[in-house]
Amino acid sequence: MAGRMKDPKVDVVRRQLVQAMIGIPALTLIGCGSAASASGSVPTSPTSLTPTPACDDGDDDPTPAQTEGPYFKSSSPQRASLLETGIAGTLLTVSGRVLSTSCQAINAAKLGFWQADNRGTYDLAGFRLRGHQFTDTEGRFSLQTIVPGLYPGRTRHIHVKVQAPNGPILTTQLYFPNEPRNASDGIFSSALLTDVQDAASGRAATFDFVLAG
Repeated sequence: MAGRMKDPKVDVVRRQLVQAMIGIPALTLIGCGSAASASGSVPTSPTSLTPTPACDDGDDDPTPAQTEGPYFKSSSPQRASLLETGIAGTLLTVSGRVLSTSCQAINAAKLGFWQADNRGTYDLAGFRLRGHQFTDTEGRFSLQTIVPGLYPGRTRHIHVKVQAPNGPILTTQLYFPNEPRNASDGIFSSALLTDVQDAASGRAATFDFVLAG
């Protein structure tokens, strides 16, 4: 046993096996260490964030005010739909949000709407096509109504008053794109154009109001 000669080929194979066993984990550790040192932490999957409407830069301008007009009436009924028996015209849904200039949703903001019927006539005896509602916790509102008719000398429009709780009242108007009278209406403002799409039951318009402090 003591006098047995060592086979040099066996020694070479043993050395290769030892080097392989030491080298493999070392390479693995170096790879992990490089990733950690590059970022300072374990990489994580990116989170997809929903873009904020209206305030795409986080600091939006307030919605411009406009004239109240001669036909405003206080004490309108609280309702999200202005549709009732005898009202004809193209159905219209107006929806959106009420936000602050820092793009925060305003809960319980009051929105009052009034408009002409499909013939361009305002109801002065009662509250047809008049009503108010309040935003939800996300600042959202939705109104069921009809596309207003053409009042003499004006383009199509809907009157609105918007007020945050204990805040000042914004009085303004909403308009519709591609209306021939937009260009000749002296009150019209492109900043108050709604985004209108065809809907299964008529038309759907969206607009986000931004209120100053």
